[in-house]
Amino acid sequence: MKQIDAGLLNVGYAEAGPADGPVVMLLHGWPYDIHSYVDVAPLLAAKGYRVIVPYLRGYGTTQFLSSNTFRNAQQSVVALDIIALMDALKIQRAVIGGFDWGARTADIIAALWPQRCKALVSVSGYLITNLEANLKPLPPAGEYGWWYQFYFATERGVLGYTQNTHDFNKLIWKIVSPKWNFDDATFDRTAASFTNPDHVSIVIHNYRWRQSLAKGEPQYDDLEQKLFATPVITVPTITISSDFDGPAADGTAYRNLFSGKYSHRVLTGIGHNVPQEAPQAFADAIVDVDGY
Repeated sequence: MKQIDAGLLNVGYAEAGPADGPVVMLLHGWPYDIHSYVDVAPLLAAKGYRVIVPYLRGYGTTQFLSSNTFRNAQQSVVALDIIALMDALKIQRAVIGGFDWGARTADIIAALWPQRCKALVSVSGYLITNLEANLKPLPPAGEYGWWYQFYFATERGVLGYTQNTHDFNKLIWKIVSPKWNFDDATFDRTAASFTNPDHVSIVIHNYRWRQSLAKGEPQYDDLEQKLFATPVITVPTITISSDFDGPAADGTAYRNLFSGKYSHRVLTGIGHNVPQEAPQAFADAIVDVDGY
C-alpha cells in the first residue's frame, strides 16, 4: 500500500506493474474496496500497465486531511478526488474502469474531463445521477431493489448501519451476487476497509444526496448542473452488464449516451462485483478498449 496527499485527502492506493507503463485507474464501489481488483491488477500488470487502485473517500486508509472538511459524497466530489490523485501522481491520462460508485466516478471523469480519460470501462453503463430524475418512482420491483437507500434515509438506518456495518455489507454482497460463492476470508479482507472513521458518514451522505435528502456543497453546483444535463461521453468505451442489471442488461437504455468507439458486453451468471467475480473478462475489456 502507498499513501499520497491529493486534494482534500491522504489517499491510500495499491499499485502494480511498471512505473513507466500506460496507466489504468481502477475504481471500486460500495460496499467493496480495492480487493475487487485483486485478480485484475496482476493480469494488467503482466501486460505492461501501471495499475493504480485507490480507496475512495470513506474507505480503507484514505483519510481526510482536515477534521473540519464536510464529509461530502456527492458524485462530483468523488470524481474530483480521482482527478486530484492523478495530479498528485503526475498522471495526465489514464484508462479508467469501475463498477458501482466507481463506474459513476469513471463516467463523470470521462464526461467532464475527457482529456484525462484515454478510454473507459463502465459496469452497468451510464450511471451519472440526475437528482430530478431520481425523484421519480420506479416500478415496485425496482424500488424493492433499492431498499437500503430508503433505510439509509432514516436515523434508524444510520444507527443500524453504524452498529452492523460488517453484517449489513455481507448481506448486500449475497443479495447482489447470488451466484458468487465467496468465503468469509474474502469478505473479511474487504470488510477491514469499512472501519474507516468516515465510512458511515460518507455512505449515508452519498445515498441521501442521491435522494435529494441531503445537500451537497455550493462550490460544486456548476459541475453538478453539467452532470444533470446528461452529457454524452465521447471517449472510447466498453460497457459491461451482468445478471445484476436485470432487464437493462442489453445496454440499449444508455447506448446513445456514448458517442465514441463503443461496444457492450453481457456477462451471464455474474453479479454486481464484476471485476472480482470475472477478473479475466474485466481485464480483457481494459486491454481491448485501450486498443480502440
